[in-house]
Amino acid sequence: MMRQRLLPCLCGCALALLSAGTRADELPLRKAGLWEMKIAKPGSQLPELTVQHCTDETTDKDMSNTVSPMAKQICSKQDIKKTATGYTIDSVCSVAGISATSHSEVVGDYNSAYTVTTQSHSEGGPASLREVTTRIEAKWLGACKEGQRPGDIVMPGGFKLNVKDAEKLKGLLPKPN
Repeated sequence: MMRQRLLPCLCGCALALLSAGTRADELPLRKAGLWEMKIAKPGSQLPELTVQHCTDETTDKDMSNTVSPMAKQICSKQDIKKTATGYTIDSVCSVAGISATSHSEVVGDYNSAYTVTTQSHSEGGPASLREVTTRIEAKWLGACKEGQRPGDIVMPGGFKLNVKDAEKLKGLLPKPN
């Protein structure tokens, strides 16, 4: 159960930063501090997931540099464009025999609040995941809490994972064929 809840969280955080790693148009880094991220899949039976992510400029850059090479390996397309209200991101990626095409719209700013709405279509995998909309609402809460370090993601129930511990995350990814 924890893995089922952890994967959407990590994917959401990666999605929020993946766009920062693609450089067709440059996205700003998030303001340092504690961000609350509400991740929802409208129309899905999965409950909304709210996490808190402590970050700083170095962590956002590091996550971008970590996610970007992974994206280059699994994505044949990663286009980001500035719009009047934010950014759009179009991608085509393939993992474990599942090909996914997605379109994301990022609205807001990286200093106080932003929303990422992603519509994706996949070929292969469970039928319930073939047409998925994901919405991430992120808002800056202030300074990180005492005892938190940049990179900490705190999930419901207090489970904490630091994204800088990338080796731990590798075990969650499907192995290439």
